[in-house]
Amino acid sequence: MNSRPALDKNLDSKTFRDYYYLKEELVDFCRENGIPVSGGKLEITDRIAYFLDTGKILSAPTERKKATVISTINEDTKIEANFVCSEKHRAFFKEYIGSSFSFNVAFQKWLKNNTGKTYKEAIDAYYQIIEEKKKGKTKIDKQFEYNTYIRDFFADNKGKSLEEAIKCWKYKKQLQGHNRYERTDLIAIADAEI
Repeated sequence: MNSRPALDKNLDSKTFRDYYYLKEELVDFCRENGIPVSGGKLEITDRIAYFLDTGKILSAPTERKKATVISTINEDTKIEANFVCSEKHRAFFKEYIGSSFSFNVAFQKWLKNNTGKTYKEAIDAYYQIIEEKKKGKTKIDKQFEYNTYIRDFFADNKGKSLEEAIKCWKYKKQLQGHNRYERTDLIAIADAEI
C-alpha cells in the first residue's frame, strides 16, 4: 500500500490533490505558512495548491455578504439576497410545513440560488426536494467525500457494518487518486473475514 505523503512545502500540487487530507490538516498547513484559513475545504485546498505551485499566498475573498433584514415573512414575501437561515425563517417554515421542517442542504441551496422568488415558491420547492429525496439518491457535494463513500459502500455491500465501511474508507484515503468507493477497497477488511 502506498503511503500518503506528508503535507509540506516540498509537495507538488498534483500529488497534493491526488491524496485525501482532513480539513484540520489543511488548516494547520495554512497556519504554518501564513495562508488564509477561511472558507470551506475546497477553497482552502485551492489556496494550498496555488501556494505549492507558486510559493505565493492567494488571499481569501474579503467581501462579506450582508443579509437583508426583513421584519415579517409571509407567502408573498420575496426571498432576500444573501439568504441566511434564521430563527425567524425557521418559525415561518415550521408554521407552513409543520414541525418536521428542517433546513436540509438541498433546500438551503435552493433558497440561496432563488433570490426574488416568493416564500410560497420556496414551500413548494421544499416539498419537491423531500419527494426527490424519497425516490432515490440525493447528490452529495464534492466536499463530503466520506459521506459519498459510505453511502456507496453500503449500496454495494448489504449486511456489512459501519465499522467495516470506515476501515475501507481509511484504507482508500491513504491511496493516491480519487476517494470514491470501489469493490477492490474490500481488501481492507478481507483479513478480518478469514
